[in-house]
Amino acid sequence: MICEDIHAFAAAIPAGRVIAGLDLGEKTIGVALSDLRHMIASPIETIKREKFTADAAKLLALLGARNAGGIVLGLPLNMDGSEGPRVQSTRAFARNLERLTPLPIGFWDERLSTVAATRAMLEADLSRKRRAERVDNVAASFILQGLLDRLQHLSREG
Repeated sequence: MICEDIHAFAAAIPAGRVIAGLDLGEKTIGVALSDLRHMIASPIETIKREKFTADAAKLLALLGARNAGGIVLGLPLNMDGSEGPRVQSTRAFARNLERLTPLPIGFWDERLSTVAATRAMLEADLSRKRRAERVDNVAASFILQGLLDRLQHLSREG
């Protein structure tokens, strides 16, 4: 089930399950997971992309093993908020994934997540090679943390 609205996504996440954050790149998929309380996002893995079927199988196996209750995809909006070809590709990935899993799928604005991830890794003094290996799953954790922070805010409002 694709949830375009943050409230619908929050309502669809079963209690006691983690949320997965994904940063879809052309060559890799960065994966991050929340803790059970939906407070902290942690980078987990980077999946090297092949074909959608193989990518989805690896991803869903990983999420099943980690007891994920929902998936949030980084939505690569243009800086002016408009949707370009990369957003269309992300939405197509979500539609295809929706056919393979009952997990709710949501979107989160990922503008500047890769920039923030790279900056954090530079500050941590990671080598260029190590940054290249980790940028996608660290970006996924930035995406997921943004969503988790919003969910915490919503729970305080409600």
